[in-house]
Amino acid sequence: MDHVVSRDAARGSVSVEVAVLAPAFIALIVLAGVAGRSAMAAEALDTAAHDAARAASISRDERTARTEARDAARRQLDWRGLACTGTPQLQISGTVDGQPARLDTVFGSGPGQEATVTVQVSCTVSYRDLRLSILPGMPRYDRVSASFTSPLDRYRSRR
Repeated sequence: MDHVVSRDAARGSVSVEVAVLAPAFIALIVLAGVAGRSAMAAEALDTAAHDAARAASISRDERTARTEARDAARRQLDWRGLACTGTPQLQISGTVDGQPARLDTVFGSGPGQEATVTVQVSCTVSYRDLRLSILPGMPRYDRVSASFTSPLDRYRSRR
């Protein structure tokens, strides 16, 4: 005996499927938004760190290096439209002959000495507008940072 399902028995099953699958679909969209926002922030900070380190490394002294690095990072992040909560933080450090050194020492090193400037840019990215109650463990914020090291020209006078 064949079992035949009438049309009336199948009626409404699409509504039930949509009701069951809609939250999962929305959760996937939210997770894609979080991943996309994190990736865009990481890329923007990476580019800002690169530009800032390069601007600092071609400066002649510590004060100019700090100013140029900050300006380069700000220009890059403004251009990218990165929405950090608060102002992105910039940390500048350096090395002389492979050893950590203060920036005044880096720019005071003699011609022929290997010296580098490293800039780290970091900010906190908010996901508050992407939160869903069906995703209980989702973070509200994420700290994103990037750094780049740029060498000073070994044979250029520095001060």
